[in-house]
Amino acid sequence: MIRRIRKQLKKTSGFTLIEVVIVMVILGILAVVAVPKFVDLTTNAKISATQATLGSIRSVLAVQYAKNAANGSAAFPSSLGASDFADGKTPKNALSGVSGVATVSSAPTGTATSSSAGFWYITSTGVAGAYSEGTTDTSAW
Repeated sequence: MIRRIRKQLKKTSGFTLIEVVIVMVILGILAVVAVPKFVDLTTNAKISATQATLGSIRSVLAVQYAKNAANGSAAFPSSLGASDFADGKTPKNALSGVSGVATVSSAPTGTATSSSAGFWYITSTGVAGAYSEGTTDTSAW
């Protein structure tokens, strides 16, 4: 009986080479399909985070305008700093990785970039936007 079991165990072996190769090919195909989708999700997440931060900048501008209007001089602030935001930090653009809000006289177009600020706003109108990382068009935000 023991001899029969030992013979049975010796007959069973691991996977054949062709089975291993087939599994590796299937995993390779799955990786080729999954990686571009992951990269696309990362870009979409950065865009969404930047748009959310832009929304908070617009809110701060509206609050500052309302404070100035209540004091008799309805105007947008001449600059925004860390103290203007609830967490005490200057906002960071998730697309470009740059923090800060710059004042401009006209809206940058398309994929404009900045190494000194992640966001911009026009002091005369209060229109605000985000700088790009160089490939994403942020002008319609």
